[in-house]
Amino acid sequence: MTASGQQPSAAVSALAAPNWARRPANLARAITTELVERIVRGDHPSGTSLPPEPVLCETFSVSRTVIREAMKVLQEKGLVQVRQGAGTLVTPPSMWNVLDELVLGAVVAEDETLGVLDDLVVTRRLLESDMALVAARTAGQDTVDELRALVDLMDQLVDDPIAYREQDRVFHDTIMRTSGNRIARGVVRALESQVVNTASYMGRTDRDLCVASNRGHRRICERIAAHDPDGAAAAMFAHITEAWLVRRSDAGDPERLER
Repeated sequence: MTASGQQPSAAVSALAAPNWARRPANLARAITTELVERIVRGDHPSGTSLPPEPVLCETFSVSRTVIREAMKVLQEKGLVQVRQGAGTLVTPPSMWNVLDELVLGAVVAEDETLGVLDDLVVTRRLLESDMALVAARTAGQDTVDELRALVDLMDQLVDDPIAYREQDRVFHDTIMRTSGNRIARGVVRALESQVVNTASYMGRTDRDLCVASNRGHRRICERIAAHDPDGAAAAMFAHITEAWLVRRSDAGDPERLER
């Protein structure tokens, strides 16, 4: 029975109800999340129409107002377009806002080749290499001392991957702040925050990985301390590439990382 007390239609039965343990407090956001995952997964392929509004209302047991709010958010994320007489059409992946938290999370979850994460690493590598280059030009002695202290601290934390990872983020963020490039820093921080807790991105977290990672940090620190912009950029480029190649699994081909 539906919330209205009527038997569900055949169209509703064909659209599976969400597997929620309990009814969410924010229904529009929960429905948006569910539909983002279904679209990215291919349950609703590009070029096809989402089920009509009455079907969605019955499936999720919500009002039209809630469904319309969810559709508006899906439009903002680039996943659907509303066309007069054609319903709500699912757009091709090229139109999706992959910087959006929900979209990126769903895309990463469905990408068995790790190609999306490879692209994320390439983007991060490009931006952080440039910021390291600028930091090598502008870093004062206080910043150099701070970076050296962080590298020394991480040497002591290689047996504690969680604590090491936190200082790792501080090290990179210190360099980004020193560069003064707020846009590039914001992009890197946004991308990392959306995937930092996913197993496919974090990969291995053992002691040997931490030790190898911190050798890369030390090379970066040395080049910044020497005020060697090109050397700092190259060291950052190599560090981010090597660390990801160690963390990533054997899925797919990491040729997207080649330059």
